[in-house]
Amino acid sequence: MEAIRAHPVDDVATALRPIPLGTDVEANGVSVRVRSEIPQGHKFALTPVAAGAAVHRFGARIGRATQAIAAGDHVHTHNLATCLSGELAYRPVAATGTTGDAPPLPSWRGYRRADGRFATRNEIWLLPTVGCVAPLAEDVAREAALLHSGKVDAVAGFGHPHGCSQLGDDLAGTRCALAGLCANPNAGGVVLIGLGCESNQLDDLVAAVPAEARSKLRIMRAQEPGDERDRALALVGELAEDLALARREEAPASALAIGLKCGGSDALSGLTANPLLGRFSDRLAASGARAILTEIPEIFGAEDALFGRAASPEVFEDAAALLNRFKRYFLDQGQPVSENPSPGNIAGGITTLEEKSLGAVQKGGQAPLVDVIDYGAQATEPGLTLLEAPGNDAVSSTALAAAGATMILFTTGRGTPLGFPVPTVKVASNSKLAEEKARWIDFDAGRVLSEGQDAVADAFADHLLAIASGEPTAAERSGQRVISIWKRGVTL
Repeated sequence: MEAIRAHPVDDVATALRPIPLGTDVEANGVSVRVRSEIPQGHKFALTPVAAGAAVHRFGARIGRATQAIAAGDHVHTHNLATCLSGELAYRPVAATGTTGDAPPLPSWRGYRRADGRFATRNEIWLLPTVGCVAPLAEDVAREAALLHSGKVDAVAGFGHPHGCSQLGDDLAGTRCALAGLCANPNAGGVVLIGLGCESNQLDDLVAAVPAEARSKLRIMRAQEPGDERDRALALVGELAEDLALARREEAPASALAIGLKCGGSDALSGLTANPLLGRFSDRLAASGARAILTEIPEIFGAEDALFGRAASPEVFEDAAALLNRFKRYFLDQGQPVSENPSPGNIAGGITTLEEKSLGAVQKGGQAPLVDVIDYGAQATEPGLTLLEAPGNDAVSSTALAAAGATMILFTTGRGTPLGFPVPTVKVASNSKLAEEKARWIDFDAGRVLSEGQDAVADAFADHLLAIASGEPTAAERSGQRVISIWKRGVTL
């Protein structure tokens, strides 16, 4: 198979390998001779498209032709442009969300916490309130990890540059993100390290942590008398002795909380990896588990595919308000809402934000959209939750962990080694990437093209449950774990 047409109404097909000029190509029953060389992952027209007419992929509009396009032409940035502009008045539609015949997932093995939630890892996290003590937190974590090896799954320090010279909602956002990380079940214990004089005061941060999670906190201020390093190590040691007693036990599938993320996408992401995540998301919903979708700018242009699954009028209104609020965030800065895809996305064959979004939202499957939450808030409802956060990989993945995700599924067509506070499963959209970057990739979704979704989906689910039960990810094996907090306001 040289090319694939994603939907019967599509004007374009996607090349599954480089196609030379003049090659006769068949895509799902439509034949055409290509009029130029088509790189792998790029689109070519199956039928003529008039200048100004809509171009369709995934059964929806991905932009408009900026010039006449002949059958067989390469379709990309030179002849296709976005139709996105600003805010929209969204109209409610009848709910269409369903998990269909998606089978529930089997049990897995996790750590039961005192509040009844289950964790995929039993770890100690060191979190600084402010960037001034970020290197201290990371350095202490490295020493403590050696001292307490074998007692816990990991000791990790997560530095960031924020927590001071911030005002209002910007400071509150930093505080909420850190409070959410403190509450994550994978952090069996947390050492909060403050400086003492920062805007993000320790007492205010502790008060923002959900009450049921405060007992696992240990706090210290570096400016107080005594050796701050020795004090931090002593607090980690105290937590390590307690957490060393934890053991994995059988956990129901409903105890899973999974973040959905894509980064470095290519044109195959919406054909292989993201639909594969969608199949798993439907099984999560059928099991009563939580799936969390974010990257709000990567919903622009694909709203209908998501909003039509809102479980209630209130959820629809909240989702519509969130998207318009995010568009206003761009517009107020004098930026267009369509300044996406990235250079890497474009090189991989994605042309417009509509196209990128229609591929990205497939990670959420077909399950009903049950809740919409703000940045820093906790995802509590079984089913699919929409979380406020930007598309940036590190910022949105940190937000997923702060919302309670105990594992993140991260699809990619271009590849990235980066991992985040919770196990981050890298899913390659194409087999070439999986082969060339074996140290980065956990699962090859390119297999879908040769083996079919059904066969690969079962193997994928089995692999994910093994990771949830303790099998390390590629990012964990290489020590790739960071956080990044969304900075939205002025800096003093």
